[in-house]
Amino acid sequence: MWSVGGSLRSSFLQLRLPQLPVRGVCSTVIHRKSTAPGLTWSAPASVGLTSVCCQRSLVRTASGVSGGDVAGVAGAAGASGWYSSLADSALVHLCEHFLVSVQQVSGLPWWMSIAVATLSVRTLITLPLAAHQLVIVSKVEGLQMEISELAKRLRYEVSVRARERGSYLNLFYLLKLIILLSGLYIRDNCHPFKASLLVWVQLPLWISLSLALRNLSLDQSALQCDLAAGGALWFSDLTSPDSTWILPVCLGLINLLIVEVFSLQRVSPTRFQKLVLNFTRGFSVLMIPIAATVPSSMALYWFTSSLLGFSHNLLLRSPAIHKILKLQTPRSDSPYRDLLSAFISKYYK
Repeated sequence: MWSVGGSLRSSFLQLRLPQLPVRGVCSTVIHRKSTAPGLTWSAPASVGLTSVCCQRSLVRTASGVSGGDVAGVAGAAGASGWYSSLADSALVHLCEHFLVSVQQVSGLPWWMSIAVATLSVRTLITLPLAAHQLVIVSKVEGLQMEISELAKRLRYEVSVRARERGSYLNLFYLLKLIILLSGLYIRDNCHPFKASLLVWVQLPLWISLSLALRNLSLDQSALQCDLAAGGALWFSDLTSPDSTWILPVCLGLINLLIVEVFSLQRVSPTRFQKLVLNFTRGFSVLMIPIAATVPSSMALYWFTSSLLGFSHNLLLRSPAIHKILKLQTPRSDSPYRDLLSAFISKYYK
């Protein structure tokens, strides 16, 4: 997942709270009732999702549900803080609409609908971006020899003129090298920043879907009842945390496996890469107790997303995929055997 550890942790510690802050359009998906006399609103089952989502829940505001769950933790200022704004954002409501639509159209139980929605998002959005990232990285790797030759020539030119012009030529060397590199990246259309596109799409999407499931699981509505009965096996209630810790532990294990598989690609990691790797390991372990405090629907989504991410990572190692993508740098013809050998030699030697 391509960073956010502290802020995510503080956000998700609030996820077990029993109510939601006031939300907008798609918060009124189904039956809501007010505690105030005479202020009762109910949507008949025949009313479609679109028409229901277009109505504001005035009853909800009148009933006193106005962000008390957030205010109870962060005080009066927290009710209008960044977390409530994020949970009430348009992207989160769009994800709510998407999840509800998948469940209604498919007719599947909620646990399977969450898995299907995760599969569709991962396959249609993040997998193509991951393939694009692989192409960009391959092009950048193909330029390394040319970049090395340019750097040598430029360094030699600077060293020859250094005594004549003074030490400011070191700055000239850096600026000239940056200009040459930019020209190479533009020529081959492979600027390294494009390789980070996956992060800028995947991370907001992951957060939005997580908050959407949190909102749907803790909202006082008939939909919450459906989620409470929409689980399976040991997580039969998707609105409550997994008391067995099976989902959280599975999530932590699959995330650690992803990190370790990624680390096998680094033959001689730098000090900074080792630091990032250890931080990612720590964050993967930290996700276990966090996943044990949130609704099971969120833990199920996190586990399914990580499992699909690991599967897609293995898929993109296939020589057949490399031929389709026309990667410029040579790759192994037996990547899975090499990966298994590297894993065994690192941990069982």
